[in-house]
Amino acid sequence: MNITKNVIIKTFVILCMIVTCGFTVKPDRPTLFVIGDSTVKSGRGDGDNGQWGWGSLLADYFDTSAIRVENRALGGTSSRTFYNNPKLWQQVLDSIRPGDYVIMQFGHNDASPIVDTLRARGTIKGNGDAYQEVNNPLLKQREMVYSYGFYLRRFVKNVHDKGATAIICSPIPRNAWEGDKVQRSDYAIWAREAAQQAAAFFVPLQDLVINQYEKSGKAMVAETYFEPKDATHTIKAGAELNAALLAGFLADNKNSGLQKFLKR
Repeated sequence: MNITKNVIIKTFVILCMIVTCGFTVKPDRPTLFVIGDSTVKSGRGDGDNGQWGWGSLLADYFDTSAIRVENRALGGTSSRTFYNNPKLWQQVLDSIRPGDYVIMQFGHNDASPIVDTLRARGTIKGNGDAYQEVNNPLLKQREMVYSYGFYLRRFVKNVHDKGATAIICSPIPRNAWEGDKVQRSDYAIWAREAAQQAAAFFVPLQDLVINQYEKSGKAMVAETYFEPKDATHTIKAGAELNAALLAGFLADNKNSGLQKFLKR
């Protein structure tokens, strides 16, 4: 009894000293996880192959003393393969804590074949609940394949179940033009629909980038943001533009919850 009483007294004294000294224990920083394909993180994410994803530069816009930014994207993945690979999404999911954030951008690889011997990464086009049972030659097993939007909604549900905030970005555009207009992707439409259905914050990143591209013009975009033979992956200047546009949108929209962590 005396030992217990002494412990209580000592604990009370320590707490009083903390309050008296004006010392407060700062809670651990939340984490912003970024997931996606090679347009979000190319290679190791350090530009070693000349390609840069916007996720590798996003941390530059945040106060990293207040929030961690972890780019967990992986080149070559679709929403399907990132979600189903236990070394990818499951590891992110296991790391998520209440109060964290997850920004996702997929779509470029979702248009690939659903079944082939190279990647087997395609998803059903759209945002519906349709599914297709296939023999996956890479996994050597049966697999249920769903729509692009369905996988996005699954990501969001997992994030929300963890008490974290989910943010869906429409995929950045390719350097593909019709006259003086950049070609738009249906995946941006389906990403918006999925975000609305799953109650996730949506960033119209395709529109933001296209608006800037069309102001600059086809020639300048090709010279400034891309290598001549690659219409999908940006060089560093292109990734910087995409990251800046994304950060600017977050700064102007407090509903994402990230506004308070951005540098002023």
